[in-house]
Amino acid sequence: MRIDGSGTLRASCVLCPNPGPMTLEGTNTWVLREPGARGVIVVDPGPHHERHLERVARMVQEQGAQVTTTLLTHQHPDHSEGARYFSELTGSPVRAVDPAQRIGGAEFTDDEVIEVDGLELRALLLPGHTRDSVGFHLPADDVVLTGDTVLGRGTTVIADDGDLGEYLGSLARLRDLVAAADVRALLPGHGPICTEPLTKLNAYIRHREERLGQILDAVAAGDGSTAEIVARVYAEVDEAVLDAAASSVRAQLRYLVKRGDVPAAVLAH
Repeated sequence: MRIDGSGTLRASCVLCPNPGPMTLEGTNTWVLREPGARGVIVVDPGPHHERHLERVARMVQEQGAQVTTTLLTHQHPDHSEGARYFSELTGSPVRAVDPAQRIGGAEFTDDEVIEVDGLELRALLLPGHTRDSVGFHLPADDVVLTGDTVLGRGTTVIADDGDLGEYLGSLARLRDLVAAADVRALLPGHGPICTEPLTKLNAYIRHREERLGQILDAVAAGDGSTAEIVARVYAEVDEAVLDAAASSVRAQLRYLVKRGDVPAAVLAH
């Protein structure tokens, strides 16, 4: 992996072969290691794809290293389902915000510094895409691992257990961090790395604001159900992602109802 013409020293990506409309090229499993150190952190082992999980474990072993801890950015199966098997392969505990996803590991606290063999990683609670979403700032390489909060291509879905207001707050937090810490790249859970992080985050925030305007226009035009709003606002999207679009519409409606901009009755349809 190369960022702005120079190889990052500590983060490498192993792509899981699970491509699809929601996973893009597949799930990015991130392997983090201080140069020359033995201890390794793995972020998002991915789905229960045994060849992929065994490949990651074997790659670490062949480097004379050992997975010390496994971290999950959130609960969705394309990031977390393989964690138990990966833990069995490596003996590493699994840490996550969601207690149901932990395997012998603790929860995260916001701004906690995770240290493994000289490598320092700062946990960032980033709720919104899901209630349990978390990212990781790797200051030594000036990068942030974003999970599904920011994708390498396209925009993310607000899941039914997510919250748009919290998501907008998480995007603002990342934007402030990028500016303050001179972050040079975002390492996403799917898609290519982003080497223009401030531009990307501003575009994400602008996109959400534009979608909210479109939702308000749809309600004003008489659309009274999620299905009608999806048909109007997301008319251009592939049928394969219409369920995801419906989740985002419900999240936007919850946000607008809470803000007092649309009647609560619209959520019942």
